[in-house]
Amino acid sequence: MDDLLDGYRRFRSGRFPEQQANFLRLARDGQAPGAIIIACCDSRVDPQMIFDAGPGDLFIIRNVANLVPPYARNKDYHGTSAALEFGVAVLEVPQIIVMGHGRCGGVRALLASDGEDVGDFIGPWMNIADAVRRRHPRQSDGSVDAATLTAAELDVIRVSLANLMTFPFVRDRVKAGTLKLHGCSFDVGLGHLLVLDPKTGEFIQAEDDGAAA
Repeated sequence: MDDLLDGYRRFRSGRFPEQQANFLRLARDGQAPGAIIIACCDSRVDPQMIFDAGPGDLFIIRNVANLVPPYARNKDYHGTSAALEFGVAVLEVPQIIVMGHGRCGGVRALLASDGEDVGDFIGPWMNIADAVRRRHPRQSDGSVDAATLTAAELDVIRVSLANLMTFPFVRDRVKAGTLKLHGCSFDVGLGHLLVLDPKTGEFIQAEDDGAAA
């Protein structure tokens, strides 16, 4: 906790004064983020840093393996679905980006599990992407090679995008042209971002200025 408090003090003496007018505006006027980011809770992947965004810019939903469950209206607890409903139906955010990443532990657990539960909650949650497990089987010795893991990570993004369209409040807005869906994947080691091309259904590298070698 001491390290976190030290960070808070640096924030209060450095970034907060620089952003104070923006924070006051957000406190007064409320939030109007430009995008919903559905990202993995992996500590190595920070959407706000990756997209160089500031306070109030992004409405971020994080869970294991950036999964979107299918629409289900029942008495269960639906944290991701509730956040999605708030972002779309209440805040009326105009775009949703499902952002996966390389070396995802949740996707690796999915491929390695044979469908049985991994822990009390991780296994059932990852079964949302059970079709990905079937499409990208592990090797005969039970291992998961890098190419299979990468292909599965990208496929999970496609599953989440498909599941988004099962939500009536998403589907209706997409059809009306007031909401757009996107997919991307971040390489933790290289800092590269792959973006899903809606025309081809393939992931291509986003252009950058080439500053990082």
